Amino acid sequence: MKLTVINGPNLNMLGKREPHIYGNESFESFFETLKADFPEVELSYFQSNIEGEIVDKIHSVGFSCDGIIINAGGYSHTSVAIRDALSAVSAPAVEVHISNVFAREDFRQTLLLAPVCRGCITGLGLQGYRLAVESFMEKK
Repeated sequence: MKLTVINGPNLNMLGKREPHIYGNESFESFFETLKADFPEVELSYFQSNIEGEIVDKIHSVGFSCDGIIINAGGYSHTSVAIRDALSAVSAPAVEVHISNVFAREDFRQTLLLAPVCRGCITGLGLQGYRLAVESFMEKK
């Protein structure tokens, strides 16, 4: 099984950015643990602060991987382009949010990507990514 994790803007700052919301661990550190915990899954990781680069990545992997795990960060609430990219490819996607977006500011409660994803995991910290991997494994 081949899964691609795509993270959007500011997620490169995990471990430093608002640790009371996002925790103290960098995503790179967590990703190494995730790969070790799922050796049977070919996991790749991409992060960008640039919307067009995220769209390009979805296009480049969306027909060759078994699934996309996406945390588009702030673009989750604003990007029709990322939503359309997810709709255009054959790989199913699971949306992940580290914080509970529904317990935060009103503008964070609109998720443009969720309707084109097969699931959405929110508020469970970095463990949401683990649950997303498990969800793909269950639906081989």
